[in-house]
Amino acid sequence: MAIPYPHFIATEKAAMDAGLLLPSSSRSPSVIFTQDDLKKIAAYKAVEYVESGMVLGLGTGSTAKHAVNRIGELLRQGKLKDIVGIPTSKITHEQALSLGIPLSDLDSHPVVDLAIDGADEVDPFLNLVKGRGGSLLREKMVESACKKFIVIVDESKLVNYVGGSGLAMPVEVIRFCWKFTAERLRKLFEEAGCVAKLRTFGEKEEPYVTDNGNFIVDLYFKRSFGDLKVASDAILQLAGVVEHGMFLDMATTVIVAGELGLTVKNK
Repeated sequence: MAIPYPHFIATEKAAMDAGLLLPSSSRSPSVIFTQDDLKKIAAYKAVEYVESGMVLGLGTGSTAKHAVNRIGELLRQGKLKDIVGIPTSKITHEQALSLGIPLSDLDSHPVVDLAIDGADEVDPFLNLVKGRGGSLLREKMVESACKKFIVIVDESKLVNYVGGSGLAMPVEVIRFCWKFTAERLRKLFEEAGCVAKLRTFGEKEEPYVTDNGNFIVDLYFKRSFGDLKVASDAILQLAGVVEHGMFLDMATTVIVAGELGLTVKNK
């Protein structure tokens, strides 16, 4: 998806900070933004909420990586100081180290000032699906400890209801008897046309293993499965389930990049 510049007047500062837009005096009238450009603009907008001295939850994924890069850049420039980052995955841990961002964990900092992360789905009430990148457990641990949680997405991630994209809603499960657990998950949501599949990767379709050494069962829905909190409780009550990818009532702000610019939605 490519978006012409004139739609982005309201987001000019974030676009310029991201290096995607020149000052108006030297600007081409036909600047085109890709979907990744939109993610970067949203991420840079989110980092405007970051202040020196904060403990930050560092998200994982194709959108969140832009925010982590920007935080590292501002630290190098001296525009941010005394930041402590808590990464939500091994990949983000490595990225933050390479950028010189000081890191810690929830044991040392049980209260996090602000987290910035992407999402796979956002419903009208700012409930989320996360974890298609495989980091849902650590993301939920860090982001549930935050005073503020800013979510950055492009408009393709907006859905009418959780599961509405028809794509995966992940559930992290222990390896032991995962087929048994997957079948129990499927039966929970049989009326919603649920299909449960073990996440695999590569030509040999090896099971995907999370940073925590677990498997992921992806749930696919043909229809809405109703009350989200009831569904959440039902999933978590199943022995063998570690965590699911519904992030309910957690996001405080959602920044959406789309054809009309950036939209900021607050709880």
